[in-house]
Amino acid sequence: MKDILERLEERRAGARLGGGEKRIAAQHARGKLTARERIALLLDTGSFEEFDMFVEHRCVDFGMEGTKFPGDGVVTGWGTINGRTVFVFAKDFTVFGGSLSETHAQKITKIQDMAVKMRAPIIGLFDAGGARIQEGVAALGGYGEVFKRNVIASGVIPQISVIMGPCAGGDVYSPAMTDFIFMVRDTSYMFVTGPDVVKTVTNETVTSEELGGAKVHTTKSSVADGAWDNDVEALLQIRRLMDFLPANNTEGVPEWPTEDEADRVEMSLDTLVPDNPNKPYDMKELVLKIADEGDFFEIQEAYARNIITGFIRLEGRTVGVVANQPMVLAGVLDADASRKAARFVRFCDAFEIPILTLVDVPGFLPGTAQEYGGLIKHGAKLLYAYSEATVPLVTVITRKAFGGAYDVMASKHVGGDVNYAWPTAQIAVMGAKGAVEIIFRQDIGDAEKIAARTKQYEDRFMSPFVAAERGYIDEVIMPHSTRRRVARAFAMLRAKKAEQPWRKHDNIPL
Repeated sequence: MKDILERLEERRAGARLGGGEKRIAAQHARGKLTARERIALLLDTGSFEEFDMFVEHRCVDFGMEGTKFPGDGVVTGWGTINGRTVFVFAKDFTVFGGSLSETHAQKITKIQDMAVKMRAPIIGLFDAGGARIQEGVAALGGYGEVFKRNVIASGVIPQISVIMGPCAGGDVYSPAMTDFIFMVRDTSYMFVTGPDVVKTVTNETVTSEELGGAKVHTTKSSVADGAWDNDVEALLQIRRLMDFLPANNTEGVPEWPTEDEADRVEMSLDTLVPDNPNKPYDMKELVLKIADEGDFFEIQEAYARNIITGFIRLEGRTVGVVANQPMVLAGVLDADASRKAARFVRFCDAFEIPILTLVDVPGFLPGTAQEYGGLIKHGAKLLYAYSEATVPLVTVITRKAFGGAYDVMASKHVGGDVNYAWPTAQIAVMGAKGAVEIIFRQDIGDAEKIAARTKQYEDRFMSPFVAAERGYIDEVIMPHSTRRRVARAFAMLRAKKAEQPWRKHDNIPL
């Protein structure tokens, strides 16, 4: 028996070395951790239970039968994050560059199937060069099996992808179908075709970083939801994110202990909105002052910065936040901001996460670039997302809510449950000056008349009370009481049940 146990330990030790000490050293030299080191950092200490440690590929072409490593380039299993079960797979770049083979894919799909059966989140750590070329179509078939399971799990369990090295070719499409993608600056990149292929086909000379680095995907393409400086920071931030997310679509949001009183008053909010309606202010200040302990996990911080999305807690329970940002483009809605917010709203709705919407929006961004870029369809995505959402929706209008953008931003008319406004709110079809120049265009040459008409319009429409008179706003509240009012609204809405007519699935304007 002792000999058998020793042999087992020897095999385990060999498997844990992946591609060997030389390749592990090369991985460290690139500033990257190994797959097992990453899992150890991500999960609670000692909680990881590994599956399929000894699996090897079955390829016999191109001399592959003589080159085998236990695990075949991916480490899979389950563990806990702050005591909550999660499933995980981590590509091992030290084994065949982490490339996907038929058996490699089978290891991933086994974990995907278990995660869905157990209704627990799954996290993928990517560091790989794509399909294993020696296996040909078998590797492509493996990709397809993984992709199909990504779709089946969508909206059932949270799926998180962390890109921690190369992610190219077919490898990119599995992360693309997960809920969130995060990257590591300077060491990770994603692209369908690499720089060499780009050079051959289009004659463009471009580096991997320029083609698909973290900066590209967090600021331009919107493929990634965030990026951090190194593996350690990225994994610790993923642990933090998981504390905000439900385990699945039926369990409800997690509830963590908090010493932050729900009725905390923030007097500084009474002076947050400037007297000059054209002067910007930082909406993140309001988000942080509403949140428990000022803890805000922002999603897509560097992309479409005219709108803010992310997670806070109120009374220890997760709330999704969508907020216009007056500091960037005056908080206007454009195509990018609409898509960003729509994606976030749909995620929250899929996983029963209540949504707080903070509104200061002067309208949609005009111009040929926006119209040619499909602003109508992209703006409709956000309108559609809010309209189909059945989770609790609480809205606070802090200042401007003009035109169709007022409707889109979780107004009463598209399903808002509790809609508040600050006394500084201005709810109208458009700004006073523009409205007067249309209504009284015959007086445009008379400055005094225009000024008088503008004041008349402001007095009549540029306040929250016209909307409140019609019941479109439930209450005009004091800014300093926002946290208390919002927390009470969400507490009241916990039992909300909203039924939708049966349909196979909706047809969002993609």
